[in-house]
Amino acid sequence: MPPTPHGDTAAPGPPGGDREPTAGPFRRRGFRAGAPEPRPAPAGGSALRPLPRSRPGTAARPSASRAARPGATPGPRGLYERARRGWDRPLTSYYLIFGSSLLIIVLGLVMVYSASIIQALEYSLPASYFFRKQFLAALIGGALLLAASRMPVPLHRALSYPLLVGAVFLMVLVQVPGIGHAVNGNQNWIHLGGPFQLQPSEFGKLALILWGADLLARKQDKRLLTQWKHLLVPLVPVAFLLLGLIMLGGDMGTAIILAAVLFGLLWLAGAPTRLFAGVLGVAVLAGAVLIWTNPTRMSRLQCIGASDLGPRGECWQAVHGIYALASGGWFGSGLGASVEKWGQLPEPHTDFIFAVTGEELGLAGTLSVLALFAALGYAGIRVAGRTEDPFVRYAAGGVTTWITAQAVVNIGAVLGLLPIAGVPLPLFSYGGSALLPTMFAVGLLIAFARQDPAAKAALAARRPGVRWKSMRRRMTKRPSGER
Repeated sequence: MPPTPHGDTAAPGPPGGDREPTAGPFRRRGFRAGAPEPRPAPAGGSALRPLPRSRPGTAARPSASRAARPGATPGPRGLYERARRGWDRPLTSYYLIFGSSLLIIVLGLVMVYSASIIQALEYSLPASYFFRKQFLAALIGGALLLAASRMPVPLHRALSYPLLVGAVFLMVLVQVPGIGHAVNGNQNWIHLGGPFQLQPSEFGKLALILWGADLLARKQDKRLLTQWKHLLVPLVPVAFLLLGLIMLGGDMGTAIILAAVLFGLLWLAGAPTRLFAGVLGVAVLAGAVLIWTNPTRMSRLQCIGASDLGPRGECWQAVHGIYALASGGWFGSGLGASVEKWGQLPEPHTDFIFAVTGEELGLAGTLSVLALFAALGYAGIRVAGRTEDPFVRYAAGGVTTWITAQAVVNIGAVLGLLPIAGVPLPLFSYGGSALLPTMFAVGLLIAFARQDPAAKAALAARRPGVRWKSMRRRMTKRPSGER
């Protein structure tokens, strides 16, 4: 038989010697169109047998290698492994911080509107008065959050000293007669004109975090944190200066949060146990003296876990906060249907907004708020633990300590587990002076989450130009014969 043009021998045709034309360029010669493709004969074989046909109405079973992905574990363990891998992605902290803070702010705006309607009507103001002020503060805070999230780390460090000096200057102005104003017995406000006021102590928290983080980072670079005098000086004296200015106005709740930030920075800096316990003991002793010498603070301490209003009604706010939570049930009485906000619960849109949330949204609503704060705190700890930059570690840890400690103090007071400290729920309660620096601090966490090298690579890969180039590169690598 003569050889084919490619040097192969022609396959034998079907019985009868007749052959049909091929049905395509990859069809072997000598077989009818529609016939099954023959298998290649093994070495030493004599005939080519066709592939077995499947029965009509039955689908071909995939092979075992194709049914299970390589490396995949079936069952609950495989689901857990996939969830763990997804949780360990580089952008997890970024999404947790941005998503949880955004949800807290949006839900807080809704609850501020619902809890402040009656309060505004009592003051002969429009029903949406407090909501509009909070919404304006949220817009300004959103701009601050965006700016902070886009700033490089050296610029954050450069802002630390001007922010500290400005905060101290404003806190001194609060004590000047005619400039500072007292609200609910605390001299800690500056009147800006119109309905706007400023509380400088809220910006003092942010100033202490940035300045303390920069100070500790520079000392760590010089290997000075192993000496106790460099660990304490000048961080502790400056913190005590801020605490003294705050206590001159009588705002012990803000002083507690500032002290928690100080202890968080010392803990992150690796303060020895004896040194840490000594500073903590001095703070506890000073706080006990301040509480013992003030009848109002003593009455608040005695209202922990109270179920009775007291002989003079000193536990009115604490007891009615418990009433609001208890009447909410599993899913609440409905948005806007709170009864306690009708003059029974003081400060329903500021310090005790969590109680109104429990009454209107029930246990489901309060647990959702707690879960959002837990996610934000976890993401902040994750950012502080995964970085190699000491400034980022101290600043992220300080911000996380600030937001978490303030949330615990506020919610603990509403639940009757802690004394009423008069601090708002961060990102949630009414108050522009508290919202603006807190949103800037959240922007810091977002910026630090973006600084991670793996997060940078993941964000760069999501850009449309990079994705298009990668797709085009994959297309050009295909073989020429592939269709």
